[in-house]
Amino acid sequence: MNDAYAAAGVDTHAGDLAVELMKRAVSATHNDKVFGGLGGFAGMMDVSFIKNYQQPLLATSTDGVGTKVAIAQIIDKHDTIGQDLVGMVVDDIVVVGAKSLFMTDYIACGKVVPQRIADIVRGIAEACSSVGVALVGGETAEHPGLLGPDDYDVAGAAVGVVEASKLLGPQNVKVGDVVLGMQSSGLHSNGYSLVRKVVADSGHDYRKTVAEFGSASLGEVLLEPTRLYTGVLNELLESELGSAVHAMSHITGGGIAANLARVLPQGVALDVDRSTWSPQEVFKVLASWGKFSLESVEGTWNLGLGQALVVDATRAAEVALALTKAGIDTWQLGVIADAPADLSSFVQGAKGVDGGAVRLVGSYA
Repeated sequence: MNDAYAAAGVDTHAGDLAVELMKRAVSATHNDKVFGGLGGFAGMMDVSFIKNYQQPLLATSTDGVGTKVAIAQIIDKHDTIGQDLVGMVVDDIVVVGAKSLFMTDYIACGKVVPQRIADIVRGIAEACSSVGVALVGGETAEHPGLLGPDDYDVAGAAVGVVEASKLLGPQNVKVGDVVLGMQSSGLHSNGYSLVRKVVADSGHDYRKTVAEFGSASLGEVLLEPTRLYTGVLNELLESELGSAVHAMSHITGGGIAANLARVLPQGVALDVDRSTWSPQEVFKVLASWGKFSLESVEGTWNLGLGQALVVDATRAAEVALALTKAGIDTWQLGVIADAPADLSSFVQGAKGVDGGAVRLVGSYA
């Protein structure tokens, strides 16, 4: 043990113990394409299979979980944050039609508590395993003096591949296409700064139950992990229905309209019919506590809509049925139309993308 480093607040022995605790879960994500074991300076994967592609495109994404980790820290429950991280990364990659191959993670903490770090990484590994992604490396960094002893943040990155001819996006979308919505598991990992403000203003305790949510503590309800879409969507894209899918959108930061507008071409518009679904109870309760309407937080929370697909109208019903049979409720949100002259009531593009025009209409069911 490095005594000088320990005196500065960094416990390398604790870090080694954390690795031992997580090793089995991480190794379970490895397949015959993964080179090397846990603990190397770099994770490696044999990608010689890409030679069979005509024009392989690598896709990559990086993200974190945001302030949702604050709730995990308050109630000392860390085994679900990992799934949130995986979902935020790989479900962005599948949007372009790519299949995620491998992922790495990074955890910064004030003090390495081996069991806590192992719980986080075990959650990442189990989520990776469930969608066929190898967890090939990671890093845990102890930052005493910068972060409190119980503070941490997580981030991750993944790499995938897609055949250029099968790339999804605005270039494929046409007037008449149907837009399908896929149900979220709840808040996922966005808008937690607002969630935390609502809870603080209402005086509730994350460790206690509230009448609206039954026997689970408020913190446990709010830690419901992000739904993983990648496995189901990759299977869909690889099936004979795959060619019916023209574009996808992951409904995360920025809300419903903005994320949909990003994947539509200029010159088209979409009216999303709110009456086609009912947001989960967690959204309704938080909105009531905060004394605001659901419509006013469409740019912050997903309101029950986690992923959206733009598909060929002639096969939309088949796609929706296939996804519902795979375990994710899927329904029609609207139809792509020519953009009207007046776009003042629409959201047009987002995140630097000057895309299509989207607005939400009607009232939630």
